[in-house]
Amino acid sequence: MRLNGRRESSNISDRRGSGRGPGLKIGGGITAVIIAAIIAWISGGNPLDVLTSNVGNIVGGTQESSATYTPTEEEEELARFSRQILAGTEDVWTKLFNEMGLEYEAPTLVLFNDAVQSGCGNATAAVGPFYCSADECLYIDLSFFRDMRKTLGADGDFAYAYVIAHEVGHHVQHLLGTLDEAHSAMNRTNSTEANNISVRIELQADFLAGVWAHHDNAMFNSIEPGDIEEALDASMKIGDDYLQKKAQGYAVPDSFTHGTSAQRSRWLRRGLSTGDIRQGDTFSIPYSSL
Repeated sequence: MRLNGRRESSNISDRRGSGRGPGLKIGGGITAVIIAAIIAWISGGNPLDVLTSNVGNIVGGTQESSATYTPTEEEEELARFSRQILAGTEDVWTKLFNEMGLEYEAPTLVLFNDAVQSGCGNATAAVGPFYCSADECLYIDLSFFRDMRKTLGADGDFAYAYVIAHEVGHHVQHLLGTLDEAHSAMNRTNSTEANNISVRIELQADFLAGVWAHHDNAMFNSIEPGDIEEALDASMKIGDDYLQKKAQGYAVPDSFTHGTSAQRSRWLRRGLSTGDIRQGDTFSIPYSSL
């Protein structure tokens, strides 16, 4: 990506080295399926459910201090990159919301390492980046990008930008009322239908990430040759079917919570190509047409 001279967002809360705590209760995000999915799907469950039941054992029951924590040069570069991408999402979504007669309220990006306390509860880095609507914050342990590269072979700055833009997409859903409405519907139905609603949420967030990229490129000429391929490759490698087959050799469609590889890349591509938020209604069409 072309980011030279781009501004960095000030909507940052840097909590790296601030400590850790027990417990977990968070909403969906792009990476609950990346880091924890193999274990989750082997046991036939939702990765967030698995994380919820096991995170206390990962973290322990006491508050720990990491005052001596010193980020690496690579991590500092990723932090700067994340601030620039967040700034780009602010510029794009402020413009698009204004065009809809709305005001965009930017989220805060929380940088942490190991574990963090959010408005949705405490979480470890094992869940990957996530969005919490309760405090309107995005949370990310930057080591995730290293794990993303090593675990899935999904690499490149635009692939990393897609991760951040996807979580911002959840914030956009929250501001528009879509996210809360979908979560409410999930609480009123059976597990299979709740999973289907979760897939609709995640595919729309993929679409919104594509919408952001479309307009960011129009505003800043940010996309370089190969960038789109990086993001599409990442979207393919975080599909439910891809990860389940990688973990256990077969897929269980009723357990899908984020969408197949084909679905994720298709909705990301649609956002990239159209840049039109009106083209991203994943809730009205039949589930089989996603």
